[in-house]
Amino acid sequence: MGKLTDVWVYLSASPLMFLTLTLAAFQAGTWLYDRSGHKPFLNPVLTAVIVVVGLLTLSGTSYETYFEGAQFVHFLLGPATVALAIPLYRQFDRVRRSALALITSLLCGSLTAIGSAIGLGWVLGASRETLLSLAPKSVTAPVAMGITEQLGGLPSLTAVLVILTGILGAVLGPPLLNLIGVKDWRARGLALGTASHGIGTARALQVNELAGAFSGLAMGLNALATAILLPILWRLFF
Repeated sequence: MGKLTDVWVYLSASPLMFLTLTLAAFQAGTWLYDRSGHKPFLNPVLTAVIVVVGLLTLSGTSYETYFEGAQFVHFLLGPATVALAIPLYRQFDRVRRSALALITSLLCGSLTAIGSAIGLGWVLGASRETLLSLAPKSVTAPVAMGITEQLGGLPSLTAVLVILTGILGAVLGPPLLNLIGVKDWRARGLALGTASHGIGTARALQVNELAGAFSGLAMGLNALATAILLPILWRLFF
């Protein structure tokens, strides 16, 4: 046991250790997801989070130490988001023809996401800071954290809630859409992108390119809509 601990201490001194751990956990999650026949509850992101958090907890490794290596993956978040424009470009004609329905659905989805988060938190007796941290939960993390910080919330709490929302949306979204009979790929992508940002968009892209294009567009526009609407609504009603 002592030798194993010494090996871990030696490896953890290298930032590449945690980069490798992150990539290996995601690859293992992807393999498990494919072998299961694409079961939603075995989403690769969810599996990777469980594996990484479990190993960090068992080894007593701090988040700061882990992030020294994982920041390389974090850096690629920007380019990966920009790359979502590729399926959007390929499906641009269909997106343009659905512009009115898209804008209407997006505004309704954005307001519902904000209202439901604040309403649930208020019913449960959450503090003002917690309510502010809850409100942008359906927006991609960098934008959500910026909104929360500007309004006086807790960006770190928002980051956790955004990740949880994305994972839950990717896992439960497709079965729920099947249950209520939503079969149009445009509508499915729009719902996933609006409700569960990048993680939901990744799930949509795995299933259908058209759904992925609408999901990527919804993710970006929902971030913009929330950044505009949330400060206005907060000042009007709170």
